[in-house]
Amino acid sequence: MVIKISKKNQIGVLTINRPGSLNAMNKAVLLEFINELKKLQSENDIRAIIITGSGEKAFIAGADIKLMQKMNQKEAFEFANLGQELADLIEKSTKPVIAAVNGYALGGGCEIALSCHLRIASDNAVFAQPEVKIGLLPGWGGTQRLPRIIGRGLANEVILTGRNVIAKEALNIGLVNKVVPQEKLISTCFHIANMILKNSPNAIAESIKLIRLAAGTKLKKGLSIEAKSFSELFETEETAEGLTAFVEKRSPKF
Repeated sequence: MVIKISKKNQIGVLTINRPGSLNAMNKAVLLEFINELKKLQSENDIRAIIITGSGEKAFIAGADIKLMQKMNQKEAFEFANLGQELADLIEKSTKPVIAAVNGYALGGGCEIALSCHLRIASDNAVFAQPEVKIGLLPGWGGTQRLPRIIGRGLANEVILTGRNVIAKEALNIGLVNKVVPQEKLISTCFHIANMILKNSPNAIAESIKLIRLAAGTKLKKGLSIEAKSFSELFETEETAEGLTAFVEKRSPKF
């Protein structure tokens, strides 16, 4: 098993454990990743997920280039779809997914991080979409998600030059939410996850859905969907508990 799973206090941690290959992804790893992530997402006692890489050098250093060298067009198309399936699974998760980026997040690794709801980087993290340097382009969602996160102009620069973006710059351009010393990376992710866990699971899930819809929805339609979701929460026990707890000046029990 390349994908390692651990659980603590309703938080699942998924670790890609290929440090000798800088946690590079091949088809077998992708399939295992998808399978294990689906299991975590289906567990009722897991309310947040952290994704990270084994070792101190890399989160995910992209796809396995030696494997890609042997691919034909059909195989490459299937590989791209498989990577996109994983990224979509992460992005569409109604349980918040936090990327703990501990080093290199290159190519597909950057794209996996982009699909997470939050990105926390260690101070030695490096992001890049270097595919153009080997005659390719980002195939796991980079051309679509990166412009939505950092803007079209910066995305053009990062993708067309293939240059590295170090942690400090990643924070400045909004690519990551926070930069911390490497030794504090996982504890910081747990701290953020625990802050989220204090809140209503239903409200969190609906908020994630609406934020994701915002990228491709006209404002008027988005506002209409928001109002509908807002009102529907009033029919739930969680919202009743939250409102009652606020009035009674106590912490809600979700």
